[in-house]
Amino acid sequence: MTVNHGGNLPKEYFLAYINLVMNAHNCSLNQAEDYMLDHFFKGNIYSFGTYTYSNFVKAVQEFSEVKRTMT
Repeated sequence: MTVNHGGNLPKEYFLAYINLVMNAHNCSLNQAEDYMLDHFFKGNIYSFGTYTYSNFVKAVQEFSEVKRTMT
């Protein structure tokens, strides 16, 4: 996905992106999170700013909570 460095990305963006990564790579949430940290953030969690990274963390937490309620 192409991302404009000037924009603040919402939590919903990351919910969709995490879902895409998990489906495309047939991986767990932890693996998707690691993949995104390496490939999306390129190892620099603040490369898109603190607001965007905060929304990424919120999306991961929401996925984790949904997963817990399903088990």
